[in-house]
Amino acid sequence: MPSAPITVAILAMPGVQLLDACGPLDVFAEANRQAGRGAYRLLLLACEPGPLVSSSGTRLVADGWIGEELEAIDTLLVAGTPQAADQYLRPGILDWLRQRAGACRRYGSVCTGAFALAAAGLLDDRRVTTHWAVAQPLAERYPRVQVDADAIQVHDGNLRTAAGVTAGLDLALALVEEDLGRDIAKQVAGHLVMYFKRPGGQLQFSRQGGTSPVGRSALQGLQRYVAANPALDHGVASLAARVGLSPRHFARVFQGDVGMTPAAWVELARVNAARARLEAGREAPKQVAALCGFANADTLRRAFVKHVGVTPAEYRKRFGRSG
Repeated sequence: MPSAPITVAILAMPGVQLLDACGPLDVFAEANRQAGRGAYRLLLLACEPGPLVSSSGTRLVADGWIGEELEAIDTLLVAGTPQAADQYLRPGILDWLRQRAGACRRYGSVCTGAFALAAAGLLDDRRVTTHWAVAQPLAERYPRVQVDADAIQVHDGNLRTAAGVTAGLDLALALVEEDLGRDIAKQVAGHLVMYFKRPGGQLQFSRQGGTSPVGRSALQGLQRYVAANPALDHGVASLAARVGLSPRHFARVFQGDVGMTPAAWVELARVNAARARLEAGREAPKQVAALCGFANADTLRRAFVKHVGVTPAEYRKRFGRSG
């Protein structure tokens, strides 16, 4: 165990999501209790003086702000905000992040806090994660950043990033394990009633199925038809005939309007239909596969793992109706 307290600072932007900041702080505070001493010194930092208003409207009083003279920071985490993807950050904030991150033993982000680090150039050529809903915008805006949309947390050298909201607790727990050992980290997880290692990735929580109707009206009608009838034959020839186009022309138009091939879209629509059945009913996997257009349970399982990150059985256990 470290002989001196480890200073952990969480930078909270205006409009911060409370759990992004307070969740990790609670994990470190519980680690102090389990260790029987002040293993961590915790700081909540703001970008400017005065009360810090969270996304819920709750006001926080930060321990300091970035314009002040601050003590040395061992671990710096940037908490996310619901508006992070569209939030303008002053050059002074980005300069402070570059300076402080460079002086820290490790740094990182929780949820959409990754956007601030990316804007400061601190994620270039690094592997990271963020909330599944903004993983693609992050990757598109900062092409040098390697975004893993499924990971709960990612460690890349001295960089630590966590997925959406509650994943900040997972990240903090992993840092406790690094610093204080596995036994104390397990005790922290038990007292906070959380997984020591969360099963699966974050795609199982994603509701961005990618099958909302898009494109010209004829294609939108076709997409609604497929979503309502996933078990029918939806090969390219069948779909093309339904909208009165040749298979080759239809495939070209569909990919241009929708952004994926007809076969990929149909598979995703069938996976979404299977998710709904697994959440609501108790059919056997073989029945779910047949009702959703898969050849058999094995085909369903492979497609489900590909798009959701867990097996149908695991998904039902976590998201199906209780009882």
